[in-house]
Amino acid sequence: MSLGERDPHTGHMTTGHQWNGITELNTAVPRSVWIFLGVAFAVSVVMWVLLPAWPLGSSYTSGLLKFDERAQLKHALATASADRAQVLEKIPMSTFAQVRRDPELMNSIRSAGKPLFSDNCAVCHGMAGAGGPGYPDLTDNVWLWGGDDQPAEHAILETLRVGINSQHVDGRLAQMPAFGRDGMIDRQAVLAVINHLHAINMDQTESAEPDQRSGNGAAVFADNCAACHGETGKGDQDIGAPDLTDANWIYGGDSQSLFDTVWNGRQGHMPSWENRLSEADRRLLTFYILDLNDMHPLVQR
Repeated sequence: MSLGERDPHTGHMTTGHQWNGITELNTAVPRSVWIFLGVAFAVSVVMWVLLPAWPLGSSYTSGLLKFDERAQLKHALATASADRAQVLEKIPMSTFAQVRRDPELMNSIRSAGKPLFSDNCAVCHGMAGAGGPGYPDLTDNVWLWGGDDQPAEHAILETLRVGINSQHVDGRLAQMPAFGRDGMIDRQAVLAVINHLHAINMDQTESAEPDQRSGNGAAVFADNCAACHGETGKGDQDIGAPDLTDANWIYGGDSQSLFDTVWNGRQGHMPSWENRLSEADRRLLTFYILDLNDMHPLVQR
């Protein structure tokens, strides 16, 4: 088919080009396309006039509307900063028990505390605060320090201030010896004490005594572990020794994880935030963390 011929099926003239028997038709651009392009051009002209559009060296055309996203952002940040300041002013004068009774203040704490937690704590404890291997779960209401004798908020606030195994002069110390690696007990004793840990971690309604269930593990535990974790394994919050009778493990409660812990020891680390965050920010974080526990209540076994 040559140039000037008419396609018998569509009635359009052809261009004379063919590809594998397919003939190119010389069709006009649809009117709808011209309308769309015309409308788009008209809208662009209007936008050029109304909004910032053209660079002028060190400046730009500001447009008739004088629209400025930077100014809007600065205003939004200033407003957010003022709102946050109001929240921080109320927090030092309140306990968590008082704050939790104020829904409006709690909403402000959640709003201001979430980015603070995300920026400083989530890298270790996770965005939801649930922790992971080597990093404590902050949603289970189980604390290494603090407890019944002092409100949890005091313990959390102090931990945030001084850290754990940090360089702070008042830092909390947490050291689990490497009983196996350093030759304090042999492999059989390590395995025996692991059996004992599984035994005391089982449902307390079982009638069997730990010695009957774990061989000489109870004796190994009494000689090497009870000084920190207590005779019954309930732990000691004064020195940050975990409770070994519940279902909450920092490094894992399976046999291999327990073997690694007893054999090689553990020494966690948490930085001191005293010189990184203000006291008001640390208090805000404390209330935010306690609120995570309210939203994820501890399930009693």
